[in-house]
Amino acid sequence: MPEPLPEAVLADLRRIVGVDAVIDDPGRLLAYESDGLTAYRRPPSAVVLPADTAQTARVVAVLAGAGVPIVPRGAGTGLSGGALAPPEGVIVGTARMNRILQLDAPNRRAVVQPGVVNQHLSDAARPYGLYYAPDPSSQTACTIGGNVAENSGGPHCLKYGVTSRYVTGVTVVRSDASVVALGGMGREPGGYDLVGLFVGSEGCFGIATEIEVRLSPLPQGVRTLLALFNRIEDAGHAVSSIVADGLLPAALEIVDGETIRAVEASAYAAGYPTDVDAALVIEFDGVDAALDAQAERADVLCRQAGARDVRRARDPVARQRLWQGRKKAFGAMGRIASDLLVQDATVPRSRLPEVLGRIREIARHYDLRVANVFHAGDGNLHPNILFDRTNEDEVARVESASKAIMRVCVDAGGTITGEHGVGLDKRAYMSLVHGPEELRTQAAVKAVFDPTGLMNPGKVVP
Repeated sequence: MPEPLPEAVLADLRRIVGVDAVIDDPGRLLAYESDGLTAYRRPPSAVVLPADTAQTARVVAVLAGAGVPIVPRGAGTGLSGGALAPPEGVIVGTARMNRILQLDAPNRRAVVQPGVVNQHLSDAARPYGLYYAPDPSSQTACTIGGNVAENSGGPHCLKYGVTSRYVTGVTVVRSDASVVALGGMGREPGGYDLVGLFVGSEGCFGIATEIEVRLSPLPQGVRTLLALFNRIEDAGHAVSSIVADGLLPAALEIVDGETIRAVEASAYAAGYPTDVDAALVIEFDGVDAALDAQAERADVLCRQAGARDVRRARDPVARQRLWQGRKKAFGAMGRIASDLLVQDATVPRSRLPEVLGRIREIARHYDLRVANVFHAGDGNLHPNILFDRTNEDEVARVESASKAIMRVCVDAGGTITGEHGVGLDKRAYMSLVHGPEELRTQAAVKAVFDPTGLMNPGKVVP
């Protein structure tokens, strides 16, 4: 159970942000007890919702003065338990910081508050022929601040890269309530890349209150294909063949049969056949004249790898439908089980077929259902372990299977996370990929940004 905040602290917080922007009712706090990874649940002592940098700094000053742990939180779509508070901790949410402060089309940049929804930024930029390239599958709900914290990727990161490529400046409130401006137009022309260091710090270095990002021109044309396979291993071979052939798709995404059946039984049904073992979503974009040849070549390579059928989207509506099975996969998982543990390891593309086979063996060994949906182009796996958290024996098997999957991926030359972060969930696995000196160095870097030690404690570094 959370520990209640002293009344004096609550009163100070209410004076800063208003009564309605401080939540301490136990029933309302249940909405903040977990992020998208429901395997972990910890309600905070309170939630505070500042509206700008100045309010955030004053809130942090009050909490730090009282020695209260501070946990930044965006939309709560994270999948590593990174936005959960300790029993005595307070969540500082960014929901009210949701304004696009500047959209500078001539310079292809925007300045936003952290609570701006990812998709909303692209919608605002579209009339200028621009968009924001990082596109997590939760982009209709997740926010830019959370994307910065996790260095989020998305289906199109194969070609366009992850969040760190697009963030050029950040205003940060540190745990001592100081405000620092990292990077930004006209600033930090030399010296250390502090913006790059902050992006992906998982809320452990401070709270981002203003974020400057690069915008990209909308592609001239798009071609989207859906290849269907009777064996998921063949889909993995197709991915390797496409990349080895010299093609550079914007996206290469695999959805396995378990996931397809969940999607097709839900409100998100996309028309995928339910008797296949895997579907591969392939997308090319860029100069229109070159796209048909690229799509045709990918079609041939998929059939050579064993695809039983390859479909092509002929218009934007059909394209959206092909993507729906991938984009709405996590939303459909609730039809299969009450709880979901999403893993997020990355392996070399050439090892995909082997690792996918090993994950299935692990699922059988521990008598668990595992659904796979992932960024195959860069080897970023998302095995979804489905379970019931009220079943203690099943929870224990989930923990054992999760660790086994991590070891398989690391042994294959991979690592423990590609885009979801370490958070609380993977903290115990850090020693699989880092030695004691590397972990001490990471702790020392955190101490520079977080001098009080109160900012999202207990996350990332064991």
